[in-house]
Amino acid sequence: MSRPPTFLPPACARARTLHTSRGGFAVLDAVPDGGPARGTALLLPGFTGSKEDFIAMLEPLTLAGYRAVAVDGRGQYETEGSADEDAYARTELALDVLAQAEAVGDGPVHLLGHSLGGQIARAAVLLDHAPFRTYTAMSSGPARVSPAQQERIRLLRDALTVLGMGMDAVWDAMRAAEPPEQAALEGREDLRLRWLRHNPVQLVVTGRQLTAEPDRVEELHAVRTLPKHVISGERDDTWPVPLLDEMALRLGAPRTVIAGAEHSPNTDRPHETAAAVTAFWDRH
Repeated sequence: MSRPPTFLPPACARARTLHTSRGGFAVLDAVPDGGPARGTALLLPGFTGSKEDFIAMLEPLTLAGYRAVAVDGRGQYETEGSADEDAYARTELALDVLAQAEAVGDGPVHLLGHSLGGQIARAAVLLDHAPFRTYTAMSSGPARVSPAQQERIRLLRDALTVLGMGMDAVWDAMRAAEPPEQAALEGREDLRLRWLRHNPVQLVVTGRQLTAEPDRVEELHAVRTLPKHVISGERDDTWPVPLLDEMALRLGAPRTVIAGAEHSPNTDRPHETAAAVTAFWDRH
């Protein structure tokens, strides 16, 4: 679970609803101060995450001249979800991203997805890459997650479905299973309230996707006109770092490793991560 330092957006950003052809999505929309933006970026969070996972990157991105729109996907935190599992099919979520890119405007946008968000972003690109100027996979691997993460997701799915536990009870169980220092971090009330607002059906379906995602790297590589970038922390327990290195080679994409960061460089080292992604965007 990503742990943003705060849920209060910086002065450069405002919380609003992005109205699209596929419904409304809660976003943080950050714009540079004065003058036109050099480009616009659409930022997609990971599994159990939200738009706030990018909150510490928003000011550095705008200072570099970019508009940044961080999105709660369907069923994530402040975006309404559905009790119908079909609503979270990978193609449906990819179509949401295409609609978001269209609604954001400003021509082709830089698309960045963290973890699950990277795989949803990849699916959107494979449906139609025209709305995107670049694609960045942040801590997002070529196929399914590691065996240890598959087991964690299975336990969550069983708790929500087989055991019928509520989101509040699952939160308490997750905290009890963590080391004391990590449980203390996750004891933050803002993190708990975000968890309670996630749609459990969305968690079940997208969790299943993470444990069964096929390798689509060659399909993505075939989209040759779209510049690609692979970025991660120096440690990652969801997709091993050497696997991410290999994915970048297969894509012919630049590879960035953020020192001192783990699975969420956007929250672990936001300034360094913002500098790396804007350097890539500047080249395109």
